[in-house]
Amino acid sequence: MIGYVTVGTNDLERGAKFYDAIAAELGVGRMMEWDGAIAWGAPGGGAGIGLTKPFDGNVASVGNGVMVAFEAKDNAQVDRIHAIALASGGTCEGAPGPRGDTFYAAYFRDPDGNKLNAFVMG
Repeated sequence: MIGYVTVGTNDLERGAKFYDAIAAELGVGRMMEWDGAIAWGAPGGGAGIGLTKPFDGNVASVGNGVMVAFEAKDNAQVDRIHAIALASGGTCEGAPGPRGDTFYAAYFRDPDGNKLNAFVMG
């Protein structure tokens, strides 16, 4: 249902390093790039993510209650994505671990403060 999501940045170069590292772990790369924005994913694949400077020229800000989740293949990949995020300038919002009986997840923020998650369901 979701084609892609975008999050804002005030430093595209810094943010690109963060998302390049996570995309590599997920087995995808940059699929589009233009002045002020980059998108990661696989054309024809699942939903992608874009990082962009706001079109209106104002400062990018974090949406309260907004989160983007990356679907991982297993718990070990959730752990790796969380570690990659922290090593790439992100901050921890919840260490990897079970959340209930069928959900394993880790929460983190990118260098601009956008909230993200890596998870396995089932």
